[in-house]
Amino acid sequence: MSETGGANGGVREVKSAARTVELLEVLAARGDRPARLQELADELGVPRSSMYALLQTLVSRGWVRTDVTGSLYGIGIHALLTGTSYLDSDPRVRLVRPYLDEASEALGETIHLGRLDGRDVAYLATRESHEYLRTISRVGRRLPAHAGALGKALLAERPDAELPEGPYEALTPTTHTDRDSLAADLAEIRHRGYSVDREEGVTGIVGFGFALRYDMPAQDAVSCSVPVARLTPAHEQRIVAVMREIRAKVEATVPAGGGSVHWR
Repeated sequence: MSETGGANGGVREVKSAARTVELLEVLAARGDRPARLQELADELGVPRSSMYALLQTLVSRGWVRTDVTGSLYGIGIHALLTGTSYLDSDPRVRLVRPYLDEASEALGETIHLGRLDGRDVAYLATRESHEYLRTISRVGRRLPAHAGALGKALLAERPDAELPEGPYEALTPTTHTDRDSLAADLAEIRHRGYSVDREEGVTGIVGFGFALRYDMPAQDAVSCSVPVARLTPAHEQRIVAVMREIRAKVEATVPAGGGSVHWR
């Protein structure tokens, strides 16, 4: 195997392993848009022959799938199985799930659990409202942290010095796209104690996010999403009251450090 000097902790990165991960990430990001061999070779900057050999290896092991013509490629079922095992092995997710059910029953709205992953938030669990469905909230989907209630609640737990320089991606006309605007919002979140996303991630949806402080700084957050058309001042007050109570219950239940294994 080839190695490169992009060292982490003094260990050089294994180039072939890094290329495999990059390929899987590219395919996962494409969703329902399969890719052709040349597209993947061009995007990752590798020879066509090397990309073909890598794809065939991953197809044989179930990590990549191909169509009947063998010309289109997409993410395979083993990626789903591995992702599911991540959720099953995480004691925090198991402990928080009942409180998501409780919040969903009390409010009748969509409730999320998300985790900060770099500049994004990954959805770990969702309880959908029967009133509306949004594919953005499905488990495993990622959303830029600056553009949603979950992410902003978690960014507010960190110093502004850690914010990346803008401009940021605009998901809707109201998304924060510059550092100063986001920093001002985060200051309000710290004062208020929770985040509010008014159609910044999805047009027509307002979200309320609450960081879970069993880690310092918090890595996980819960949120409630509601359509603008159904959000009255009284309902907003009810959402905030219920979600504050849910956060308190979660933080009283989930041990700091998340168990015997301390993942980094």
